[in-house]
Amino acid sequence: MDYQKLQNGSDIRGVALEGIEGQHVNLTEQACRDIGRGFALWLAKRTANRPLRVAVGRDSRLSGPTLANWLCEAMASEGLMVTDLGLASTPAMFMTTVTEGYHYDASVMITASHLPFNRNGFKFFTEKGGLEKQDIAEILALAGADEHTGLPDGSIEPGIFMDVYAAQLVEKVRTASGCDTPLDGMRIVVDAGNGAGGFYAEKVLRVLGANTDGSRYLDPDGHFPNHIPNPENEQAMESIMEAVRETKADLGVIFDTDVDRAGAVLSDGSELNRNRIIAMLSAILLREHPGTTIVTDSITSTGLARFIEARGGVHHRFKRGYRNVINESMRLNAEGHDSQLAMETSGHGALKENYFLDDGAYLVTRLLIELARGKREGYTLESLIADLAEPAESREFRMNILLPDFKPYGQSVIDDLTAYAANLPGWSVAPSNYEGIRVNLDKEHGDGWFLLRLSLHDPLMPLNIESDSVGGVLTIAKQLYAFLKQYDKLDTSAMAAFV
Repeated sequence: MDYQKLQNGSDIRGVALEGIEGQHVNLTEQACRDIGRGFALWLAKRTANRPLRVAVGRDSRLSGPTLANWLCEAMASEGLMVTDLGLASTPAMFMTTVTEGYHYDASVMITASHLPFNRNGFKFFTEKGGLEKQDIAEILALAGADEHTGLPDGSIEPGIFMDVYAAQLVEKVRTASGCDTPLDGMRIVVDAGNGAGGFYAEKVLRVLGANTDGSRYLDPDGHFPNHIPNPENEQAMESIMEAVRETKADLGVIFDTDVDRAGAVLSDGSELNRNRIIAMLSAILLREHPGTTIVTDSITSTGLARFIEARGGVHHRFKRGYRNVINESMRLNAEGHDSQLAMETSGHGALKENYFLDDGAYLVTRLLIELARGKREGYTLESLIADLAEPAESREFRMNILLPDFKPYGQSVIDDLTAYAANLPGWSVAPSNYEGIRVNLDKEHGDGWFLLRLSLHDPLMPLNIESDSVGGVLTIAKQLYAFLKQYDKLDTSAMAAFV
């Protein structure tokens, strides 16, 4: 098969199990073994002639153990010294490359994040961070070639790292708070969605003194029988909100399957995700790093921009895609502009102080530090974002492009709309926009904004609309539909039904 079809940005993803009609396995044994060989070749080409050590971990997916066996055997046959760490989180796998006493040359995480049970994939790390798109393309090209390292056989041995990683998080809170059990007397509940995040309740929160009774779905189960492990999923968020209400918890925490994303619920029952969690972390970091730049994806709200600017920070909207946001923040720092946080509304968030690693558990740990600080000084987490202006309405339309070669058509729609918007009264094209077209509209024309863009990978044009007035989204949507309906290869049926 053409292994390049398995590339999904800076990850590899595919179908690992039968069970969904029309989706056939393409992460076959041969594919996984070839990918393991391809990664061994990629690593060997970049490393001095010495034994190479690689760690492998996986989330709770049903196919994980089998894929791990195939991958480990393939890398060992190419001369790598492989340690199988079993159940792990994606951020922990990166940390194996930089933690004293471990310092693996590279690591591999077997995960497909929040995708359905039949999917799986691979993420790769070195001490420099996650591999980029071009690295994945090279690994897949090597996987499809008849090439070997020529090294003598390596080895496979079991190992444990999650305890070490959890202890790092515990120490972070203890150092910041100056107390061994700063969460004593607090109830904090976790919903791991049967993914890999259940460790956080026992190995972090309880160690710090928190009562975690009422936590949900901590046991790993790749069937995901309760809800999708995804902080963006409404059912998942309702689950953790219910847990907070039932237990009267001080904080609720929810992770995605491999724990690189997180969301939370505050003690008043309100959600802490999307713009709100970015605002919370921005408030904390701007107190510690005045004037820093917060890099976000393109669909963050006008209210968030004003919130950051009111605290002396710089809000820099960039492209969707967590690697895009992280790389942009790193670029700014390299040019001498301090940027402490790169975060998507999806819950992917990376801090400069933590290797720019998108780590849901680390973000929550930062919230714990603030929770303990607030307890000492007499304020709540809620108070940090009390002045965040939130839209009255928001809506997303996802419009398919009905063409195989979809990108030129989608770009022509954006170009035409940009020219059209520039001459309309009440419409103002955003001056700094890095993908698609973002337009602000005055009160008469909808009192909000919209962003139309091309999907990163799919024949799709997402349209996000927000308004500060009730009924504003409909007003904006009607104006846009009148323009977009002329494009017969753009499926605007969802908009038609709405307007």
